[in-house]
Formats: sequence, structure tokens, C-alpha cells
Amino acid sequence: MAVRRIVPNIAGHGQAGAAFYRDVLDMQIGMDLGWIVTFVADAPTTPQVSVATQGGSGTDVPDISIEVDNLDEVLQRAQRGNFLIEYGPVTEPWGVRRFYVRDPFGRLINILEHTT
Repeated sequence: MAVRRIVPNIAGHGQAGAAFYRDVLDMQIGMDLGWIVTFVADAPTTPQVSVATQGGSGTDVPDISIEVDNLDEVLQRAQRGNFLIEYGPVTEPWGVRRFYVRDPFGRLINILEHTT
């Protein structure tokens, strides 16, 4: 037995998420059944689940962490889209540069790029 994928499910209208997940993060719609829209990234991933008492550096635990390869570009897109940046950008002592942003559904998203 092997876990092949973990997909966070967020309550909300999927098309409303397109301005964030498609336009800010370059994710594509992989499935749209009307009642559910799945955004996918064109990158190999490793299934993960994290359990935390805080988000690091005294921040709230984010709902989702998304690793990107160009944090500055994603930050600019989020700012252009008027998405609320709640923390950062900051370089953390554990080797990531990151910021927290709210998606259209109010979920706290940790956008990060490894620095080491």
C-alpha cells in the first residue's frame, strides 16, 4: 500500500478560486464537475501531511503550504490580485523564504521557497 496523493478540499465555489490558484500560482483546472473544481500543478510532488501546533515564528498554522520556485513572482501576482498578505515575505531560520496570504475562501496559505 502506498499513499499516492493528498488533496486538501476547501469549501467554496471552485470557479471563484481561479483568480488565486490559476492566476497567482499557475495551476490549471484538472477537473471541473460544477460542484467541484480541482486545480493541479505541472510538477512532480511527494504526498505529505503536516500536523503543527503553530506555523513557525509564532504564526498561525496555515491551512495549506504550497512550495513554489519563484516566490517573488508569486508575491507580485498575489499583490496585483489584491489578496491579503498576512505575514512576510520573510526568510526563516529553517531554510525557507515565505509569506502567508488569504485565498478567496479565507484560507490561510503558506507560500514558500526553499533557500537551502
